[in-house]
Amino acid sequence: MARLNRAVFLDRDGTINEEVSYLADLTRLRLIEGASAAIGRLNQEAFKVVVVSNQSGVARGYLAEDSVQHVHSALRERLERAHAQVDAFYYCPHHPTEGIGPYRRDCHCRKPKPGMLERAARELQIDLNNSFIVGDRLSDLIAGHAVGCKPILVQTGFGHETQRALIGCPVQPIFIAATLLEACEWILRICEKIS
Repeated sequence: MARLNRAVFLDRDGTINEEVSYLADLTRLRLIEGASAAIGRLNQEAFKVVVVSNQSGVARGYLAEDSVQHVHSALRERLERAHAQVDAFYYCPHHPTEGIGPYRRDCHCRKPKPGMLERAARELQIDLNNSFIVGDRLSDLIAGHAVGCKPILVQTGFGHETQRALIGCPVQPIFIAATLLEACEWILRICEKIS
């Protein structure tokens, strides 16, 4: 049997790029400082880098799925120009209570449910127990924890609000980082100590 890959799952908005409500306009796409360097470092150390993003703006009618894919293409291009690569993008266009047509449903892919991570694990042969998830919301941490990933909170995006909400929460991050770059540097230090 082939050896499984370790991965770092990344939330998109507020973790890689600046949080702007329902990003569809590429002029509003701005990488958070150090994000491309962080992803490049993970690439160098043979981690799969997988973006997992809730995109309920589709369900709410604020943007089309084509817009989400267009943003992902632009993000991929910007990262590649900085010598960083995302192995796969997964997104959930649904919302359980707000939405139109088939997009209004309680699906298994919307974080905090772990469907996107489980799908990526199947498709990319990822060892979830040796992987990490980095995000700025509690839903990121819960989704990763549900499948055995080590959750890390970043203080960008909604990270400060999430940190305050952690009091008494059964799911806790194993590390709180100021930025994605700090989170990835911590991951690489920890993995070096273990190996």
